[in-house]
Amino acid sequence: MKVFPVCFLCVLLLLSGCASQIPLEIREPPAASPLFSQVRDDPKAYQGQPVRWGGTIVKVENRPTETWVEVLAKELGSEGRPMESDVSLGRFLMKAIGFLDPVVYRTDRRITVYGRLAGQETRKIGDLPYTYPVVQADTYYLWSERRYYDYPPYWYYPYYYPYYPYPRFHFGFYRHWW
Repeated sequence: MKVFPVCFLCVLLLLSGCASQIPLEIREPPAASPLFSQVRDDPKAYQGQPVRWGGTIVKVENRPTETWVEVLAKELGSEGRPMESDVSLGRFLMKAIGFLDPVVYRTDRRITVYGRLAGQETRKIGDLPYTYPVVQADTYYLWSERRYYDYPPYWYYPYYYPYYPYPRFHFGFYRHWW
């Protein structure tokens, strides 16, 4: 009789190791979430709507009670991770309560934000004024950096190497068959 609770506990522990660490709001888009292009064209019409957007961090600005993060918007993948591409949808501002360390939330890191549209703000990019949609962040997720390794080439079997000291032509018999 005592074996069943122990087995149940073991199975529960094993399955909990498979649980995703990404918050549900980041993984699943809101039901009536407007597209970034729609909000960019008419930001006042979508004020207060929940959105899930993401992209690459451009700049972090800390203020006494909040942090503003400028994000270059990108398309999101199935889990909410911003896609790696050179295509930009535009820019938006994320307004987060509290302090976000600019060393951790540095330029070129990927971030996904879930929150409500809180209006717009006009700032300059160089000399050009740009109107940013502002997202009051409820949840945000900073994605880990992907590392790509350059592995050494595989060791080649010498009989298949084209410059092996034996001739490559044959009359139906291979040398290694002898």
